[in-house]
Amino acid sequence: QVQLVESGGGLVQPGGSLRLSCAASGITFQLYTMAWYRQVPGKQRELVATITRGGTTDHRDSVKGRFTISRDNAKNTMYLQMNNLKPEDTAAYYCNAQWSSLTYWGQGTQVIVGS
Repeated sequence: QVQLVESGGGLVQPGGSLRLSCAASGITFQLYTMAWYRQVPGKQRELVATITRGGTTDHRDSVKGRFTISRDNAKNTMYLQMNNLKPEDTAAYYCNAQWSSLTYWGQGTQVIVGS
C-alpha cells in the first residue's frame, strides 16, 4: 500500500520558517520525481517545487530564494524548507510522487501564515 504522509505544517508569523516533510512508503522512492503542491479553497492546486530522482530542483518564481526542496533517499523522505513566510503562502501543502504513469498524493498539511 502506497502512503505519502506530510507533516510539519502549522501556524507561523510572517517572516517565520517551517519545514515540511513527506514520508513515503510502498514505493521505490529513489525512482520517483517528487513535488510539493499547494492549494487554497476556491483555487486550483499549484506546483510549488519539484525534485527529480537525480536531485535536480525547480521552484515556482514566487518562492524562489525562500523555499528549498530536498530529498533523502535513504529515509524515503522529501522536505520543503520554507523561510521568510508570507501570508500568501497560506495553503494546504500536498506531497506528490510521480514515475512513469504512476502518480500518488498525500493527504496534505495545513500552513497558516499570520499573526
